Amino acid sequence: MTPADLSLTVLHAVRRAVDEGVLAVEVPDLVRVERPRAGGRGDYASNVALVLARAADATPRHVAEVLAERLLPHPDLDRVEITGPGFLNFTLRPDAQQDLVRAVLQCEQRDGQRDGRPYGHLPPGGATVQLVHRADVRAAVTADAVRRILVSQGHPVRVACEDGVDPEWGLLQARTDVAHARGRLATTVAPLPVPYGAAELHRRFGVDAARWGLLSAAAHDHAKLTDELLHQHERNPLFRVRYAHARARRLADNADRLGFRGEPLQAVDAPGLTALLGDHPAVLLSAARHRAPDRVARHLEAVADALLAFQHTVLPLGDEKPSVAHRSRLALAEAAGTVLAGGLSLLGISAPDQI
Repeated sequence: MTPADLSLTVLHAVRRAVDEGVLAVEVPDLVRVERPRAGGRGDYASNVALVLARAADATPRHVAEVLAERLLPHPDLDRVEITGPGFLNFTLRPDAQQDLVRAVLQCEQRDGQRDGRPYGHLPPGGATVQLVHRADVRAAVTADAVRRILVSQGHPVRVACEDGVDPEWGLLQARTDVAHARGRLATTVAPLPVPYGAAELHRRFGVDAARWGLLSAAAHDHAKLTDELLHQHERNPLFRVRYAHARARRLADNADRLGFRGEPLQAVDAPGLTALLGDHPAVLLSAARHRAPDRVARHLEAVADALLAFQHTVLPLGDEKPSVAHRSRLALAEAAGTVLAGGLSLLGISAPDQI
């Protein structure tokens, strides 16, 4: 069960309580699920009972008890506990990690075919979003990345520029639909500008490094356009992310030569990496809401670092024979590689299989 699945499960519990006449509230569009804070328990937590309590004319704890009663029979939940004034805390089934890995891998594209939507993506049907950006290269690239992320969350998007489109933005694969968009009702994308044009950035860094440098910093911070982007070194976050993806692919190739493939057959002792993969849908949703592609970049860095620390445990050593544990570790590593490739794609950056 992913955080998005759990959010939907809690939302269904709210709707069921309303339909049964136990809660008299308007069913929200979304239920927020996040990692437990200090004093919390389990794998995830939600403050939905506190949010609904005033409208329900009930205490948050009572609302939490009503929802917990309807959540406990769910087959993917091991425990539902109430802490503090009415926080719901969820502990997933012991085999939840395997389900998460399966959910990621079944969305992976193989042989030109995709088994489902990419992991963390939502079906089409969201409201159309109008984006307007300032007439500079960082704003154009940022608007393009925000477009990609919003589309992944089900929204049709139209991008316009305040004052004319520079054809050189296309060198960095930034697409703007309409020029001269003053007066339009839209979300403005206006990160701090950079003292370079698209042609100079393309010449100096190439597409991938230039886009990472423009997108990995928050909009209110200066872009990270230094020569470090060109170095294949662990101090370069773009290199680490792409290298971690390449390592996941290489692990799968090496395992194939040893005669086994990744399968999530048992739990793997990698709580940090597992948690990061589970958080990926929520990161995409947050990046879409806040028009903040830097959130995706930071998440990819964290996934890459966790995968690089984990990779040494994946393949058999010496005369060791492949076991269920190796198959399960490989599946987790492949899932991490899938998340890295998908996140880079949303930033408009390639994910080579070899570096």
